This record gives sequence, structure tokens and C-alpha cells, in this order.
Amino acid sequence: MGWLEEYNQKVVSADDAIAVIKDGFRVFMTGNCAVPQELLSALVRRAPSLYDVELVQVLALAGDDYVSPELREHLRVNTLFISANVRKAVNEGRADFTPAFLSEIPGLFASGIIPIDIALVQVSPPDDHGYCSYGVEVGVTKTAADAAGIVIAEVNPNMPRTLGDSFIHVTKIDFIVEVDYDLPEFSMAGGGEISNQIGLNIAQLIPDSATLQTGIGEIPDAVLKHLCHHQHLGVHTELFSDGVVDLVERGVLTNEHKTFHPGKIIAGFMLGSKRLYDFVHDNPIVELHPTEYVNDPFNIARNDRMVAINSAIEVDLTGQVCADSIGTRFYSGVGGQVDFIRGASRSKGGLPIIALPSTARDDTVSRIVPVLKEGAGVVTTRNDVHFVVTEYGVADLYGQTVRRRAQRLIDIAHPKFRDELAEECEKRYRILID
Repeated sequence: MGWLEEYNQKVVSADDAIAVIKDGFRVFMTGNCAVPQELLSALVRRAPSLYDVELVQVLALAGDDYVSPELREHLRVNTLFISANVRKAVNEGRADFTPAFLSEIPGLFASGIIPIDIALVQVSPPDDHGYCSYGVEVGVTKTAADAAGIVIAEVNPNMPRTLGDSFIHVTKIDFIVEVDYDLPEFSMAGGGEISNQIGLNIAQLIPDSATLQTGIGEIPDAVLKHLCHHQHLGVHTELFSDGVVDLVERGVLTNEHKTFHPGKIIAGFMLGSKRLYDFVHDNPIVELHPTEYVNDPFNIARNDRMVAINSAIEVDLTGQVCADSIGTRFYSGVGGQVDFIRGASRSKGGLPIIALPSTARDDTVSRIVPVLKEGAGVVTTRNDVHFVVTEYGVADLYGQTVRRRAQRLIDIAHPKFRDELAEECEKRYRILID
């Protein structure tokens, strides 16, 4: 039997596919802009008749009906990165959070530490050889599907066919649900003056021929906008968005001088607009690979002049970085921050950067703090931190004493908090700031 005949025999409705889920099953759901929407809706419809089903996810751009209080005994989310739609449920105890480095999440599935009974994924239509692409989300999805006992796939003609280690053959899919809807678009918020200045401060650190870890949000977007006059930049990143397309079209981002996968943009997933999805479709310059490969610090370090740019919620005066919680309230997760900070620090000419605005809540709270809030998670240790950047400048902490670290961090704090920080530094650390 040929693959096309097998494909046709596997086509079912979303409700019929979800009917194979039984009590106590652990179900993986692909995330980001690739959430299989019709399968998720069918799961929500079936959930009241199920008991103790665990839904494993990472970052999901979706609604929150599947974590409603009414379903807590039927369908319980276990998220390895807290997205906005499940944040309330996690902090109310209706959903679970499993902390893990992004590079190590696929290994939890492959090793059986978190065994997967069923994987719900979304893919592109098969090519002439019967291979479907995971499209905009390869990251943790490919390994989860490989490890799952049953794979249920939405096949969507709007999913771009991305290249790299990004394919699954029709014969490896157990149930196929044909869908036709536009992928969600992740719009870039307009950058303000503060983000723009932080972006400029970072851009001035970046040399020509650097390889970038680019993310999403105002600060990464601002950095990219200030790189228009650079030359021969490259990208090796867990995710990227529309700003990368601008630099490719300007001839700035050529990937020619990369020392690992030269000529290629390497990533695990992407978030952005239809313009981005059209750009990556069947584009040989772009390769998506599983996260255990992309985020492996040793692979990251194979890129000379590797620049890693990551955000923080707060940084204390010794250099400890909290990026996943606000005190004891879980906010996001570790993600790939430590993977890329450590990879960039081991890269020849690498630049590991933590970037954050100096204040929060309309300048009423300093994000450079004497000590982290009680219960705050230390994502990046003081031993790993090299550069911290705010709108007020760059603090180079690497190889510096705690006294010099504190002085440099106070220098890039908001001016209204500098005296208070100096006083707290003397009181808490017995360090006198000049």
C-alpha cells in the first residue's frame, strides 16, 4: 500500500480522533502558533467524560477554556513553560508547572521520565514523498511525537513547509484530521523609548559577523532595528520573528560567516505574522531543528561571536537573575536563557547579555534590587552573568568582585533609586559604594 492510500485511510474527524484518549492518559500538545485548534476543541468537549488526563505543553498561544475550574478533575495541564493562558490556573493550583531547561525538555519525553501516550500535533500537507513538516514549531514537538504511543495530526494547508530536521512521514501518524484555518499571528508591540535605548546599547556591543540569538518582544525587536548598518550577521536561536526577515531583505543577515551551519538560519520555532510564515515556507536559508539540538550549549558555542540576548524580571546587586517568577508567583519559566547564556559564554568572542528596563510599574519599582524577592527563582546564577543592560548603559560583571558588580549595576539603575540601592548595599553586604 502506498503512502497516499494509507493517508486517506487515516483521515477522521477531530472528535473521532480524540475518542482514543482514555482515563489516566498523558497527552502532549504542540504549542506556540501551532496549537492544533480543532483537536484541542474536541478534547475540551470530551473532557467531562474523562478522568485524570494530563495535558503536557510548553508555550501555547490558545484560549484558557481547557484549564477552566470545571475541568480540573478531568483534564489537568502540566506546563513546562507558563504561557499567559495558563498562568492563573498554575498560580491557583489548578494546573501544574514543571521547571526544566528548554534544551532538556525533549529528553524528558525520549527517556520516559515524562512518558507520552498521545501526541497532538499540527503539520503541513505531505510532499510528494509522504513527508509532512512540523512547520513553525519543531522545537519540543518532533521528539515528543517520536516518543508518543499514538500521534494525532491536524494537516493544515496554511502551515508552512519548513526545512531541516522537521519532518514526520505519513506512516508515523496514526490519525489525520484535515483542517483549513489561518495560523495565529503574534503581533510585535510598538517599541517605546526605553526599549529603543536598550536596543541601541546592545547593538553597539555587537560586532560584524556575529551570530545572534533573537527572541520576541520590544527589546529584541529594537536590537534588530539598530543593526541595519552591520554586516554578515547570522542567526542561531530558539525562536525568531519578523525582524529577522527585515535584516535578510536588507542584506545584513547573510549567515555567511557563521562557523556552525554557515549560510543557514537555525532555530527551533517561530512566532510572528503571515509575512514570516510566507518567508520560511520551503526557504532553504531557514532550518528548524529539535530543541535538544538547537539549545545544546555545546552547539551554541560552536558559533564564534555568539550573542545571546535574554530578559529578566529583576537582577540583584550580586548579579543573580530572576526571569521566571515574581516572588513566589510563577510567571513563565527558564526557557532557553541558561542554554544560550552558557553557550555564548563559551563561544569565541561571545557576548552573553541580560537586558531589562531599569524600572517597572511606571518608574515606581526598581528592577535592579538589593536582593531578589522572597521566593524568586534564580534562573541565571551570578557566576554565569557577563553583561547586564538597561536604558542607562551596560554593566560588565564578568570577573568582577561583588563590590564592583554592585557599583556597576547601581550605575545602570534608574537615577531615582541609586542612592537607596547604595544604602541597601552597605547595610546588607557591608559594601560601601563610592
